[in-house]
Amino acid sequence: MKLFKSIFLVAILAGLALTSCEKFDEFNENPNEPTTVSPDVLLTSGIRQSVNTSVNESFLLGNNIGQLTAKTLRNEVDAYNWNAFPTVWEGFYESLTDIYAVEDVAIENGNAHLEGVAVVMRSWIFSVLTSTYGDIPYFESIRGIQANFTPVYDPQEEVYADLLDELARASDLLAPGNSGSITGDIIFNNDASKWRKLANSLRLRLLMRAGDKLEGAGSRFSAIVDEGNIIQSNNDNAALTYLASFPNQFPLIPLKTGDFDAVAISSTLVEHFRELDDPRLFRYARPDNDMYTAEGTFNGADNGQNADGCSKTGSRLGAAYYVDGSQTTASELGINIAEGIIMTYAEVEFLMAEAVAKDWISGDIETHYRNGIEASMVYHQVDLSPTKWESFDDFYTNSGVAYSEVTDIWEQKWVALYFHGLEPYFEVRRWYVEGGGWDGIPFLSEPCSTFNDGDLPMRFLYPGEEQSLNETNYDEAVSRLGSNSQDAMMWLVQQ
Repeated sequence: MKLFKSIFLVAILAGLALTSCEKFDEFNENPNEPTTVSPDVLLTSGIRQSVNTSVNESFLLGNNIGQLTAKTLRNEVDAYNWNAFPTVWEGFYESLTDIYAVEDVAIENGNAHLEGVAVVMRSWIFSVLTSTYGDIPYFESIRGIQANFTPVYDPQEEVYADLLDELARASDLLAPGNSGSITGDIIFNNDASKWRKLANSLRLRLLMRAGDKLEGAGSRFSAIVDEGNIIQSNNDNAALTYLASFPNQFPLIPLKTGDFDAVAISSTLVEHFRELDDPRLFRYARPDNDMYTAEGTFNGADNGQNADGCSKTGSRLGAAYYVDGSQTTASELGINIAEGIIMTYAEVEFLMAEAVAKDWISGDIETHYRNGIEASMVYHQVDLSPTKWESFDDFYTNSGVAYSEVTDIWEQKWVALYFHGLEPYFEVRRWYVEGGGWDGIPFLSEPCSTFNDGDLPMRFLYPGEEQSLNETNYDEAVSRLGSNSQDAMMWLVQQ
C-alpha cells in the first residue's frame, strides 16, 4: 500500500512538473518575435549579401586585377602576390544559406516563380565561386541541416554543366504559364519575366567563358538567342539600386576616406579614355580639380608593386561611388549613386558581337558592338559637354572607336565591365589565355612590377581553414589542380 501511494505521488509530481514546464514555455514565448522567417525576408537578405560581396570585391579585386583601377596602398592584388582572398569564399557561401532556404520553401509551396528566382541567384553565386577558385563544394554544399559539414569539391567541368542546366530549368520555372508569386525581390521588383531574361543571359555568359570546352557551345548559344528571352535593354539590367540610408547604402559609401582612396583610376584606363575623348572618364573618375568641364584634369595610378618607376597616385573614383561633401556630389551632377551589378545589357550586346565573330550566331558584329558601347554610356549617364562630341553618333564615327577587329569587342567590353564584380578579372583571364599572354591583348600590358614574372594568376587560393575543416576533400581537389597555387590551371583555363 505504501509502495502504491509512493508511485501515485511520483506520478502526480511528474504531472505537475510537466504542466509547470509547459506553462513556463508558454510564458517565455515572445509573440512579437517570430520563430520562422518568411521567404521574402530571406530573399531580400540573400540578394543584398551576395550583391554587397560582389561590389566590395569589385572595388578590392576585380577592377584592380582587370586594370580598370589600381591599388595605391596594400598592393598584393596588383603585384600578383595573391592569397585566398577569403572574403569572396565566405561572403558568397554565407549568402547561399538564405537562397537555399527560399528555394526549399518555394518547392514546398509549389511556387514555381519563386523557385526560379532562387535557382538563378544560387547559379550566379556558384558561377562566381567556381570561376574564382576552380573545383568547389557544389552539389553537397550548404546542407549542414543534413549533417554534411565536409562537402565534396566537385570538378569544375561538372559544376559548369550543371549551372547551365539549372539556369535553363530556372527559365522554364519562370515562364508565364507557371504558377507562383515573388516577394522580397529588390532587383526586379518581383517581375518574373526579367528574372527569366537574366537566367538566359547568364547562360550566354557561361557558354562564352567556357567556349569550345563545352560540346555544342555555339549551337546552345544560338538557341538561347533565337528564343529571345534575354536582356534586351538597360531596363532589363540586373542591378541592385541602393537606398540613401545605412545599412542599405552602396557598400563603399560608409568607408573612411583613407580606405576609399586606397584605390584610384588606373593609368591604363585614363590613357584609353583620353585617346578617344570618352565621356565615361568623368563618371568613372573624379577630376583632380573637381571641374566637370573640358578643363577637368585626371591622372592614373599604375598597376603593380610600389616600386621605382611605378606611379601609385591617381584620380579618385567617380562621384557615384563615394560621397565627399567637400567636392561635387553625384546628386549635384544629376546622376545616380552606383548600383550593385550582376549583369547589364551592354555585356549582353558584347557577348552577341563576339558570338557573331565566332560564327555561333548570324547578325552584324558592328551593330551589337555599337549597341554595347551606347548602352554603357547611357547606363553611366554620361555628359558629352566636357568632350568635343556633339552626339553618340559623332563619338562613334569620329573618335576612332568604330569596329574593325575582334579585339575591339574585348576592349570595349573591358571598359563596360567597370564595377561588375569579378567579371573584369574573369574576362581578362579568358583573353590572356586565348591570346597567349599579354601580347594577345593589345589594350593591356604587363603591370609595372609584379611577384609573378608578369604572368596573370589563374585563380585564387582556397581559404586556409578548408585544409583543417574539410581536409580529405580539400586534398582531393588540390590533387586534381596540382597545387593550391595562384598559377594552377583549373579546367576553365586549360588549353
